[in-house]
Amino acid sequence: MVTILSGLIGGLLATIVMTVFMMALGDDSPPPTAALWAKYVGDGPADDYVMPGMVLHLLYGVGAGAVFVLAVPAIGFGLDGVVAAVAAGVVFALVLTVVGMVFWMNVVLAMDAAPKTMAMFGVFHLVYGVVLGGVVGAGVLG
Repeated sequence: MVTILSGLIGGLLATIVMTVFMMALGDDSPPPTAALWAKYVGDGPADDYVMPGMVLHLLYGVGAGAVFVLAVPAIGFGLDGVVAAVAAGVVFALVLTVVGMVFWMNVVLAMDAAPKTMAMFGVFHLVYGVVLGGVVGAGVLG
């Protein structure tokens, strides 16, 4: 059975795995959430706010896990079973990627990221979606 708890824990685990991929494969630049923190809370460059940015990203990931388990069934798709949940997680990750690229990075932060950066942004979010779907679909936390 899918629960909000499974979404929260799935979001936490998925964000941790995604962050490991970001750290291993990324370009060592601060995450967009550090730029968000620097722009709206801090008074320095994004490099000064990597840790608050990572905490903010972790909170986003956990919250998105809860949204996932509430929204996907609400639009008529099931999350019972690993295959269905991972498929839904991939679609959810694609939505997060587009919203992240178009709204957060381009509109809110006015960032002009390189195509390679945007591609990696998409890959990292796909990792998030696969892990989130796998955890939720396995039903071990619900």
